[in-house]
Amino acid sequence: MYQLIDGKTTSAKIKEEIAEEVKQLIEAGGKKPHLAAVLVGHDGASETYVASKERACKFVGFNSTLVRLEDTVSEEELLQRVNELNKNEDVDGIIVQLPLPSHINEQKIIEAILPQKDVDGFHPVNVGRMVIGLPAFVSATPAGIIELLKRYNIESSGKSCAVIGRSNIVGKPMSILLSQKADFGNATVTLCHSRTPDLKEITEKADIIVAALGKAEFLTGDMVKQGAVVIDVGITRVKSDKTKSGWKLLGDVKFDEVAPKCSYITPVPGGVGPMTIVSLLKNTLLASRKEIFQ
Repeated sequence: MYQLIDGKTTSAKIKEEIAEEVKQLIEAGGKKPHLAAVLVGHDGASETYVASKERACKFVGFNSTLVRLEDTVSEEELLQRVNELNKNEDVDGIIVQLPLPSHINEQKIIEAILPQKDVDGFHPVNVGRMVIGLPAFVSATPAGIIELLKRYNIESSGKSCAVIGRSNIVGKPMSILLSQKADFGNATVTLCHSRTPDLKEITEKADIIVAALGKAEFLTGDMVKQGAVVIDVGITRVKSDKTKSGWKLLGDVKFDEVAPKCSYITPVPGGVGPMTIVSLLKNTLLASRKEIFQ
């Protein structure tokens, strides 16, 4: 019988730990950590995500600022707003909610954020530091997955691991973190993607599978060995006549087929998703301490 990796309960526990740390920080005369988010346009998913970040900040005792800009904003004006937040000494962490409108160069905006305030962990300086094992702000989703492995004491050392998906935000950093010489690293990792031949041959030998390619129910029961640990990062909204909203959320894993073969598996929703916001909070707390870039 598989054990469900409950990201919702785990993230709630971590939020309480952060709230306690912030309380002690303020009692000792320190300042409240401050997270600033920049939201361009009115994308529904981005609105929901930013609102949940604001609620999370309030719960743990952070200050939060939301800079709202229309999707007609020029790249120059957006860069100017980012620069203002860089210069604001009270702001510890900055996130620019992606995706951005097509007329704006996302990479240019990411690189405009000071690495010391880049709590999303997307700046090349943070990515480079993470790769060579220096202290860095690690991208929130991979950091959240490592935290789940720790909390559930899932051994990765010496294990065979398949990461499906090579995005800069999840797949690539995840493969590096799992292979690093560190606690809950030391795995032998195969990074798979759309050009990987015989993908099934790789996944059915893997002790740990991280599915992060954004294709609903891609990983099926015949691709997984008995006793595997499966982490489902995907989330796709599909039409359903069985729900009030007319939609349901599916992960990259065909849960009903895969779960019976697993030792541990994350659900969708309620698995990796809640851990992403918690990782962002942890990064903001780190940024407020100014310890990473000493």
